[in-house]
Amino acid sequence: MTRLIIVEDQVSLLKSLKKGLEEEGFEVMAASSGSEGYRLIQQEPADAVLLDLMLPDGDGISLLQRIREEDFQKPVLVITAKDSIDDRVLGLNSCADDYLVKPFAFSELLARLRAVLRRSPTSNFDTRLVYDDLVIDSLSRVASRNGRELKLTQRQFEMLEYLMRNKNRIVSRDALARDVWKAATATWTNVIEVQINQLRKKLGQESSVPVLHTVRGEGYQLGDEP
Repeated sequence: MTRLIIVEDQVSLLKSLKKGLEEEGFEVMAASSGSEGYRLIQQEPADAVLLDLMLPDGDGISLLQRIREEDFQKPVLVITAKDSIDDRVLGLNSCADDYLVKPFAFSELLARLRAVLRRSPTSNFDTRLVYDDLVIDSLSRVASRNGRELKLTQRQFEMLEYLMRNKNRIVSRDALARDVWKAATATWTNVIEVQINQLRKKLGQESSVPVLHTVRGEGYQLGDEP
């Protein structure tokens, strides 16, 4: 799952962006000040940063320059109300990968974010995962088998991506609850089993070769039959 850090001091916008990006399948860490953002960038692995320029404890340009000087090479997308040409040039000259002026449409933010992630030369995060005739693109959120797109719910896509990243390894129900549902209580009902069965049916509609296996008493495995 692609991990993002958002540094934004407008609480309502921060919550809205976090919710929207999580619904799109990103894992989001949020900071409302420059110092908190710097700590997250230093301590947490992230694939990209969304950075506001006007922060309560300093300006975002200084933070951007500081992390670049310390060799942070992941994409940084600046989001700001500063819309002059000089402001944009300063942001880009300070090694921002893109610059988006508030107010903006969430769809444009999403498109720009996916674009900087795709072209990032330093990313070691695989956005295209393949097993046999099963292919998923974690940025476009498209999965296909045998050349045909699979009609998956958001949860099913997240589950499939997680299983693909752990292909040929047994994934327990506890791991799915922790890393996909983000709630240990998901194991208290049969919700995981229901979603697995629905995903298995959708995978099977496009091929007669099973790729998702249940390992009795242990969990699930995508890939070769255990």
